[in-house]
Amino acid sequence: MPSAKSLSIYKPIREELNLVRSDLVAIAEEDFPGLAAMLAHALKSIGKGTRPAITILSSKFHDHDPASPRLMACAVELLHIATLVHDDTIDKAAIRRGQPTISNLWGDNAAVLVGDYLFAKSATFVCATENVRVIRLFSETIMYLSRGELQERLGAFDWTTGRDDYYERIRQKTASLFTTAAESGAILSGAPEDIVERFHTFGYCLGMAFQIIDDILDFQGTEKEVGKPVGADLAHGVLTLPALLLQERYPDEDPVKAIFQAPGDDKPLQRALEMINNSSVIEDSYAIATDFCRKAEEALSPLPDTQYRKALMELPPYVLIRKN
Repeated sequence: MPSAKSLSIYKPIREELNLVRSDLVAIAEEDFPGLAAMLAHALKSIGKGTRPAITILSSKFHDHDPASPRLMACAVELLHIATLVHDDTIDKAAIRRGQPTISNLWGDNAAVLVGDYLFAKSATFVCATENVRVIRLFSETIMYLSRGELQERLGAFDWTTGRDDYYERIRQKTASLFTTAAESGAILSGAPEDIVERFHTFGYCLGMAFQIIDDILDFQGTEKEVGKPVGADLAHGVLTLPALLLQERYPDEDPVKAIFQAPGDDKPLQRALEMINNSSVIEDSYAIATDFCRKAEEALSPLPDTQYRKALMELPPYVLIRKN
């Protein structure tokens, strides 16, 4: 499996990704100095660029004008950054990727407005594609992201949540953006519908696996790797796949119910962590993520064996070994 350092998804499109990064950095060049400073800080959250890379790579299987996929790649990454700004504000997070959050430096009110500005700015990039189908797809994605987060927050400390509810929640709050990143690149390239559908499936399955691995890391990663204490999701009343599998395995000794009935009590949480570590729950969770990755690979397997397909096919196995 590839390591983060050896991941070559970016190599075939390095120049285009550099242009996307330049376009994003330019957003901070505002006449209003206060806004410019906050935007520049927010844009430090540009990470590996996985989502915009997917958009550009997905456009490479049909002849097209590269301008529109590049605009969409900017929109996808801006939307991702905007959600991080809002999430950090709601979660009262002090640090994001080793840097103080906007809410930490400028306060919650300013952070919410910066997030709103980035949402709006992402929409201007999408509109510049002049593709009504993609504009609608992007609008629906914003709706899904918001609804998924609301479902998570309003459903906190509900130990009766089922696995289907969990899958639907992560489809909306995480997989929807991966789906749009992949599907929009194919649409903007003028690809036929069967290819567009394959990229839709690829993005959905990859996004589902991505979130499941995130949820596994909440139990298995270190605080340094995942940026929060081990078991933080459970402590905050959020049911994720490992916890759901634990409930299914021990219906008569539901440790999750005990945690949710006594928020702030460390004993039930430590008991749940011990039970997870002493069972195959993590292994079973990885198996489900692996199945989603297999489906993502299958979606792209009929495509021409080009450098772009090879790059995309590196993503599913990488998702399974990521640590942050």
